[in-house]
Amino acid sequence: MAANDEARARPAMRVLIAYGSKLGSTREVAEAVGSALRDRGIDVEVRSGGDRMGDVGEHAGVIVGGALYRGRLHRDARRFLKRHRRELRDMPVFVFAMGPRRREHSAFQKARDELDRALGRLPDLEPRSVTVFGGVDHATGADIRDWEAIKAWADGIAEAMAES
Repeated sequence: MAANDEARARPAMRVLIAYGSKLGSTREVAEAVGSALRDRGIDVEVRSGGDRMGDVGEHAGVIVGGALYRGRLHRDARRFLKRHRRELRDMPVFVFAMGPRRREHSAFQKARDELDRALGRLPDLEPRSVTVFGGVDHATGADIRDWEAIKAWADGIAEAMAES
């Protein structure tokens, strides 16, 4: 079989990105991660974590993202992780959170600690990568999301998925 025929015969790798977003900034990051993965040849489905979904296990991997509010991961992201914990146990999982609205290292560390505590409530979940990106202060318009870091993280996921 020729290389092109072989590529067509194999099903495309499909990744689900489930996010929890209150005002849209987490959704924008989820879509940017999805775009970066598509650029690397991965079929991506980006959905709100609050949506009813079919068989999550039909995906090759899952990325879950949510904003942190008062030390808790967005409700839709939390519920998605709990609802699908059995399927997630057997596949590559990657998690991101939208955290601080200030660029100080201490703010990022606090957000990461909060995310780690939230994920610690799901002992069966073993994400391959966990990160915190800066957030958006919608009251002031301040946006400290680092789009280059977001793309680099997505590229790392594409590499990890290729190795799976």
